[in-house]
Parts: sequence; C-alpha cells; structure tokens
Amino acid sequence: MLTVIALLVMVLVIALVAWALQLMQAATERREFSLMLAGCMVCSAAVGLATVMVLTFTSPGRLEARGLLLPLDTEATAGISLDAILLPWDETAALGDLS
Repeated sequence: MLTVIALLVMVLVIALVAWALQLMQAATERREFSLMLAGCMVCSAAVGLATVMVLTFTSPGRLEARGLLLPLDTEATAGISLDAILLPWDETAALGDLS
C-alpha cells in the first residue's frame, strides 16, 4: 500500500514540475513576470512535497511501524541527562551555601 502511495505522490510531483515548466515557458513567450513567479511557486511546492514524502517514508519511526526495526528503548539510549550538566549559576549550589 505504501508503495502505491509513494508512486502516486511521485507522479504528482512530476506533474507539478511539468506544469511549472509550461508556466515558465509561457512567461518567456509573453514576457510576463507574474507567470514566471507562478512557475517558481509551483516548482517549490513540488520540491516541498517530494521532501515531505522522503522524510515520511524513510523515517526510523516508519520502519518501526512496519516491523522492520526493533523499537528503541528510550531509557537505555537517553543520552546526556540534564542532571549531569553544571550551569554557571548552579556552581554555588553545587559547592553548598557559602553564607
């Protein structure tokens, strides 16, 4: 099912790029700057759609949902704890109350 959706989105992206090229060609023939801007907007929409599609279909969470990867244990792979960071204004609290 995901392959079909990805193919449909790719066809849509190709159609948007083709439409943008037609708008830009018409802008060149008619010497209209507004058509050139419209072509650029359609082309940027196609790039945005392709970017979102790639990020959506290749994200690690997506692979977990399909069962291709084991779910990550957030406790074991937490990284740096905020308790391990000493900020400059916390230095006096770490040394104790000096008064």
